[in-house]
Order: sequence, then structure tokens, then C-alpha cells
Amino acid sequence: MNKKISLGLALSLIAIASAVTFILTSFFSLQSFNKKVVDVNEKGKKYNSLQTLDSYVREHYLGDINEGDLSDGILKGYISGLDDQYSKYLTEEEYLEEQSEDEGQLVGLGLTLDEDESGYIRIADIMDDSPVEEAGLRKGDIITLIDGVDVLSAGFDESIEAMRGTEGSEINITVRRGGIDKDYTFTRRSIEVITVSGEMVNEYVGCITITGFKKNTPQQFVETLERLTSNGAKALIFDVRDNGGGIVESLSECLDPLLPEGVIATAEYKDGHSETLVYSDEAALDLPMVVLVNGRTASAAELFAASLRDFGGAQLVGEKTFGKGVMQQTTEFDNKGAVVLTVAKYKTERSECYDGVGLTPDISVENTDEAYDDQYAAAVDAAMAAIQ
Repeated sequence: MNKKISLGLALSLIAIASAVTFILTSFFSLQSFNKKVVDVNEKGKKYNSLQTLDSYVREHYLGDINEGDLSDGILKGYISGLDDQYSKYLTEEEYLEEQSEDEGQLVGLGLTLDEDESGYIRIADIMDDSPVEEAGLRKGDIITLIDGVDVLSAGFDESIEAMRGTEGSEINITVRRGGIDKDYTFTRRSIEVITVSGEMVNEYVGCITITGFKKNTPQQFVETLERLTSNGAKALIFDVRDNGGGIVESLSECLDPLLPEGVIATAEYKDGHSETLVYSDEAALDLPMVVLVNGRTASAAELFAASLRDFGGAQLVGEKTFGKGVMQQTTEFDNKGAVVLTVAKYKTERSECYDGVGLTPDISVENTDEAYDDQYAAAVDAAMAAIQ
């Protein structure tokens, strides 16, 4: 038998349901409103503090204020307040420099510089086909003057900054060798950075060294890979020691010819969604692989090593890696500067994220003698053993 209710009771139930819905909606709306009010009040306090500080400085500061530098400083301070070692604000000049570096292009003289024990600048390395190489400068030469300014007087950091400049601009430096000073004038120019090199270790094993992942790295990598395999390599060593990482897209292009088809690595964002970072097609390299790593192997270089171990059966040789498993995104601002912000964690599809942990090598080896590379020798032994 069907049960019926009166019209009055039905209307009463509808009214009660509406009231409950209204109360719940109001409760959650009030919570949301209160949260927004707190956020607005907190932001207001920050802006008021900044305004108060600005007024105080402008009234009492003895020196002149450069408004552009001040604006950049405020933005840098905001990102610095996140206490994230990988996030940063870039000025227009810094952003342009980083873009050039990502392209694999260096504007300058092609020098790697260190501070000498004397306080002057020591040339630690010289790039091939650079202006200074053509002029006959050597590793170990000492730079004492930059555009007539003594390095000791200016300070090491300031002198290094003075070495920078735009393409086509001139720089005068004084170089000391064997107690004799000589003056040089150079024109800064764009130089392609070589991030990949390779050689046959012996008749069976090839070694590819990757110093960073720039936009031009994949082309250099594929050319080197094809050369070594054509020369008869039966096993490969990938040396990513001291490789601090770089562009994920370039890393993906380097892994593609090495690994089987499928999703290799993913990134997880703040809202919980995941995106594919590295995908490999069906072409794969069917050779034993070994990866050389150390404590300065970081970021994309760690992902390179982890991917080869998880999907290519590679052995890791050397020391525990740095442990950077977070990804940064660069966003340009209207003032032509940019913010580099940590936005996601990443990992291979078969392992946990190694951020703050690092990768533990399969064969742990430390270099104890500067004259002999124990890690390299262990990698060669591992590669030879994998062939047999």
C-alpha cells in the first residue's frame, strides 16, 4: 500500500530542508569570508609596513635612490622570503643572461676564472675557438687589471662582474705570466658552449661526458652517440659528475634514443595533478650502460641517471648524488624581469622522488688520489663486465 503525506507536512519538510541548506551554506560561506578577510588584513599589514619603510628611507637616507634598482630589490626580497634555495627573481639583465645560457651560448671571452691565492684572477680554463685562445692566453695566467682597474682594489666579485658585457663590446685586460705583465684588448662575442664530449675508452667501451642540459645539448649528444656506436662501442659510460642539471626538455631528448617506449618521468604540482616530463618512443639502445655520478650531480642530471637505471638497466658508479628533485618554472614580468619559482616535484615512473635524499650508486667509489680517477676506472670495469 502506498504511503501518503499531507500537503502541510510536505511544505513543512521543504521549509526545514531549505533552512538547513541555508544554515550550512551560510556557515561555509562565512568561513570562506573570514579566511579572505584575514588574508586581506595580513596583506594590508605587509603593504603598510613596506609603505612606512619606504617613507622613512626617502626622508632620512643620505644617498640617492635608483628607482629601478629599488624595484628589483623589493621583488628579489619577496622571493627570498620564501626561503627556497631554487626560487629567485631575475632583473632584466640577469634574465637575458640566463636565456643566453639556456640556449648554450656564452657572450664573453670564453674563460673559466678562479680566485688566485694572491687575490688576483686566475684563468682556470679556456674554451676552444675563443678570443683569448687565439691570442695565446693559457691556463694559470693571472689577470691583474680590467679596463685599467686593479683587481685587488676592486675586489674579486666586482672584477668578475666587470668581465661581463654585451656582444661586440671591448674589454682591456692585463695578464701576468712569469712575473711579466702584458696588455690585451678583446671584443666580447657569442660562443657556443660545448656540453657533450665523447671518446672510445678502449676497443669496446665508449664514454660520453655531459656537463649540462642546454637547448643545444641534444644535437651534440646524438652526434656523439652515433659516432661512438659507429666506432664499435659495445657498452657506454655516461659521465654526469659535476653536472648541475638544466632544461628538462633537453634531458628528455637525450634519453629518447636510449630507452624503450613509454612514460619515463612525471612531475606532480601543488594542486595534485601530474604531467609527463619524459616520454620515449619505441627506438631504444640495446647496449650495457653505466652512469658516473657524484655529490654535484643534481636536478636533471639526477633524473637522467635515475631514468637510465630504472628503464635501461644502467649501473650507477661513484658517490651519492646531490638530491634535487624539484622543478622550477620561469615566468616573465612586464618590467622584462622574470621569476624562477619552484612549482613541482618530479620522479621516474618506477622510483620515489629523490629530493633531499639523492641517488645511491650501485657501486660506491670515492676518488682519493687527484692523479688517478678511481671512479672512472670502476665504471670502465663495470662496462667491460657487462659486455662479457
